[in-house]
Amino acid sequence: MKQAADRPMLAALNVSRETELRLEAYVDLLQSWSQRINLISRHDLNTIWPRHVMDSLQLAPLVRPDISHAIDLGSGAGFPGLILAIVTNIRFHLVESDQRKSAFLREASRITAAPATVHPVRIEALEIAPAPLITARALAPLNRLLPLAARLLAENGECLFLKGAQADAELDEVRQDWHMELHRHESCTSPDATIFQICDLRHV
Repeated sequence: MKQAADRPMLAALNVSRETELRLEAYVDLLQSWSQRINLISRHDLNTIWPRHVMDSLQLAPLVRPDISHAIDLGSGAGFPGLILAIVTNIRFHLVESDQRKSAFLREASRITAAPATVHPVRIEALEIAPAPLITARALAPLNRLLPLAARLLAENGECLFLKGAQADAELDEVRQDWHMELHRHESCTSPDATIFQICDLRHV
């Protein structure tokens, strides 16, 4: 169950009670499946809401209302793509090559009635029309992430990447090779984390 500290973000996002129940059903399923397969660290099982769900939820206000669909790279246990699909009702394509995690994502999408499609393939092998939004969390440094995203990003689309303490170093490494319009947002879940909102992305 959530702790009281989780509720202000749900209220700020105007999350309905129905949606909140769907998130709770997702967390219950995650805890159950994590007893059998490695979805998240066992140390995180008691902090799923603040460490994972809220971390994903903070992207929701940054998602443009005109977004028709999105691609989430390296979805893992569903962060942030499945969480965003639940709260925004936007169709998310969840790309996860691990077959067991893909099975979990399909079951989680089913029980939460999330508008999500699971693609159990490597990102490099994904054959899909470009999307106006690409998301990723804890997947890869920017020098590996940007080429993956650029191929799948529609014209005038944007990326939302949750990055950790090495964000500045990653950015310095790609500045000479990539042009982008970058907006940074402070993370509300960790003082060492940041959110990169990237548009006009193209290889130099």
